[in-house]
Amino acid sequence: MIRSASLASFRVALLILLALFIFVFQSPLMLMHSRLSRRLPVLWHSWCRRIVGMEVVVYGRPLVKGPALFVANHISYLDVAAIGSVVDASFISRGDVRNWPIFGFLATLQRTVFVERKPRFVRQQMIALMARLAVGDRLILFPEGTSGDGTKILPFKSSLFAVAEITVKRQLVQVQPISIAYTRLDGMPLGRLMRPIYAWYGDMEFVSHLWRLLGFGRFCVEITLHDPVTLDQFNSRKELTKHCERVVTNGFSLSLSGRSGEPQALATVVKAPSTA
Repeated sequence: MIRSASLASFRVALLILLALFIFVFQSPLMLMHSRLSRRLPVLWHSWCRRIVGMEVVVYGRPLVKGPALFVANHISYLDVAAIGSVVDASFISRGDVRNWPIFGFLATLQRTVFVERKPRFVRQQMIALMARLAVGDRLILFPEGTSGDGTKILPFKSSLFAVAEITVKRQLVQVQPISIAYTRLDGMPLGRLMRPIYAWYGDMEFVSHLWRLLGFGRFCVEITLHDPVTLDQFNSRKELTKHCERVVTNGFSLSLSGRSGEPQALATVVKAPSTA
């Protein structure tokens, strides 16, 4: 695969312009607590996704309506643009993400809930998450706690699944698992050796990783939406966690093996235009 530094420079310029544009429109809406500020992030993520050359293919079930907790595997910071362009919800992310260039800014404007991975903050953060769900918000959780290498899924942590215990209008919040996989680059299967172009994990440096991937062509991300469940269908929160891990892993494996099947009528295929 040929990488283009000029293409990377062009995309960086577009991302900066997008960030400025979003700041002008989204910031005042958030200050006014406008409902529109909750709906526009899907559009912002869609534009970001198109700029970086991402094509998103969605398979599976319909998105649940109303307050919900979506749980997905985590491969890259690009997951935010991919899932955020499909799912109308706010992400739960670790605290340092707010300081990332461009993506941290977009995350803040998308009403991301930033959490600290320290025991003394757990109770306070659970209260904040439950409060968001109680007023009808929808949240997206990466229960692995970190991003993987794009070839396997790490064990899901059950701690943040505690928000599934909340009831809204006397009904438990629905939990919908989501699988995400990076499958193709310029139409060719993205093999194990090429996945680190998009997978961001370990001690990889963010800016250099982003700069490198922006120089490659268009790539495909498959998102599979699974059947929603509620906590009362399981004996414990840990069983719910294991169920979500199992179905997400299965969907992820099917995508990597090219066996996802044809998108259903309810699904969408969204292609990113070339920025070359």
